Amino acid sequence: MVRSLFLSLTVPPQGLSPSRMALLGMLLGLLMASCFTFCLSHQNPEFALTSPEKSSTKEAERKETTAEEELDSEVLEVFHPTHEWQALRPGQAVPVGSHVRLNLQTGTREVKLQEEDKFQSNLKALKKGKRLDINANTYTSQDLKSALAKFKEGTEVESSKEDKARQAKIKRLFRPIEELKKDFEELNVVIETDMQIMVRLINKFNSSSSSLEEKIAALFDLEYYVHQMDNAQDLLSFGGLQVVINGLNSTEPLVKEYAAFVLGAAFSSNPKVQVEAIEGGALQKLLVILATEQPLTAKKKVLFALCSLLRHFPYAQQQFLKLGGLQVLRSLVQAKGTEVLAVRVVTLLYDLVTEKMFAEEEAELTQETPPEKLQQYRQVHLLPGLREQGWCEITAHLLALPEHDAREKVLQTLGALLATCRDRYHQDPQLSRTLVSLQAEYQALATLELQDGEDEGYFRELLGSINSLLKELR
Repeated sequence: MVRSLFLSLTVPPQGLSPSRMALLGMLLGLLMASCFTFCLSHQNPEFALTSPEKSSTKEAERKETTAEEELDSEVLEVFHPTHEWQALRPGQAVPVGSHVRLNLQTGTREVKLQEEDKFQSNLKALKKGKRLDINANTYTSQDLKSALAKFKEGTEVESSKEDKARQAKIKRLFRPIEELKKDFEELNVVIETDMQIMVRLINKFNSSSSSLEEKIAALFDLEYYVHQMDNAQDLLSFGGLQVVINGLNSTEPLVKEYAAFVLGAAFSSNPKVQVEAIEGGALQKLLVILATEQPLTAKKKVLFALCSLLRHFPYAQQQFLKLGGLQVLRSLVQAKGTEVLAVRVVTLLYDLVTEKMFAEEEAELTQETPPEKLQQYRQVHLLPGLREQGWCEITAHLLALPEHDAREKVLQTLGALLATCRDRYHQDPQLSRTLVSLQAEYQALATLELQDGEDEGYFRELLGSINSLLKELR
């Protein structure tokens, strides 16, 4: 704009007089002087075309930096918070991680330590040479060092008054075992170990001077102790197991019953005792009792002992088959009034069949079964013996039992024997009729379970087993 005005004034228009031209020259000089003064007043020290806003921003930043440097150069008072609220004075610095709040009643700021920072605070204090926050009124770092030095030297650190009082209180509440034994001896009371108690019970049972009631009481108490595996093995160390096995030869049915009760508890999941029992003739004696006329209660306990002896012991299973054990059990099941025993016998057979099956499958998959034990299982020819002894038909006829639990166990055994007894099942028309009848019965019971909101009920499982058997037999 200035340039265009300058050109317009420097080019003399035509028809102007010399006096007017002189006046215009003066005006032009004044205008150029004012323009030069204006440019000088707005010039930046570094760049002539710098924006005024940017230059003011830089000036503000320089002022803030200078203020921060002045602030950093000051040494602020550091506030040391505790786990209680304390007022914060102006100019005090708060450590990082402290809990700060504004007290609305007083209008002051208050500070305390966070709960999780207690341990870190103790560590920082230790690094600074200050006391640990263990017990600030009692121990210092120097006290702890001297105590550790005495501990290394083997000297005892004196207990505090509180520790002495606590120890004295414990001594008043509890007495040494030696004093208790003396007191019991004065009262004619003797503290016995389990081993001593079992020895005393065996002696009482084996004594000819003991009455029948005393012998039964001794066996009853002994059964409680031999449930523990260690106690059952201790029974071997002093010949107690053989004494109980010989009790199976007694002419008293109660002695046979409770002797078998003790043996069943001792045999359970205890291989060492099982081996000693086989060598002591327990298996033969148990089978003799089951094969002869005995009270039902005695046969229940004897069958319990037989099951405990055979489970997970393939060598005993071999001897059981050689001694005609399947024939003994067949006679037991077919006798009148022995339905309860029949269910237990079927359960035992199911366990023995599945046990051998699982052992062989595990050996093929994992190869963790010991070769000797696997070889023993392979020598147990249980399934052919069951087929020859007529257990396919005996098991099928047991479906007529009225109890649901008994039917469940029979159905499980029928399924386990399916591969061995399939043709026998097909030749038994009574089995198919019984399964169809049970299918209708359990279909109705399963429907009631669904109405009650039981999606996976007991009767539905039984119905599934029946349907699977019917499908295999069609």
